[in-house]
Amino acid sequence: MKAGNAHYIQVKDLPDEIGLFPLEGVLLLPNGYLPLNVFEPRYLELVEDAIKGNRLIGIIQPEPESNNAEKPELYKTGCIGRITSFAETGDGRLMIGLQGVCRFKLQKEIASDKPYRIAKITIDESDLVEQPDAGDKINREELLDTFEKFLDAHEMEADWDSIMQAPTESLVNALAIMAPFGTAEKQALLEAPDIVARAATLVALTERSLMEHSGDDKPLN
Repeated sequence: MKAGNAHYIQVKDLPDEIGLFPLEGVLLLPNGYLPLNVFEPRYLELVEDAIKGNRLIGIIQPEPESNNAEKPELYKTGCIGRITSFAETGDGRLMIGLQGVCRFKLQKEIASDKPYRIAKITIDESDLVEQPDAGDKINREELLDTFEKFLDAHEMEADWDSIMQAPTESLVNALAIMAPFGTAEKQALLEAPDIVARAATLVALTERSLMEHSGDDKPLN
């Protein structure tokens, strides 16, 4: 797995402890790209520490029904992101770009004097192994058609020139990241075992959203 200038080939190339950036409804996937506007002081410190260190942070979603707003329960699966770009805005914020490296399982949180949360994790080793091209197993036409209907229904726009030129795996990940789904749906996309399953999940979630939007309960043709 290559992220920026770094190569992650084995589990030992990655830390077993990582600073966490809990974000509801935000998805980072292996090989995916996520821009973030960081402004909260504790997460500014997290990013600064990562930039001075290995440039890695853990993106993970809080459980939607957690009763603790300050320190919510977290899902068990997140994604490690490498900071591949950052810029100071001049007003105290940081704009960063994250490239997804691999998924991780949260084992336990670690006591720390840092304002952000730190956890011991295990790496999903399958994300570090180069996978054979699965583009021929994904119905690209169905994926694009369903997503176009979704955008039209919600009066949203997309850069179709870039979308049409993107490799299938990049397309699936980009659509999954940009789709305005809820927390549970984003988590389902993250936990899909492979790119083929993720594409199928994306189509199913998009079709369900379209049916709910139209008030219809019949599958799309």
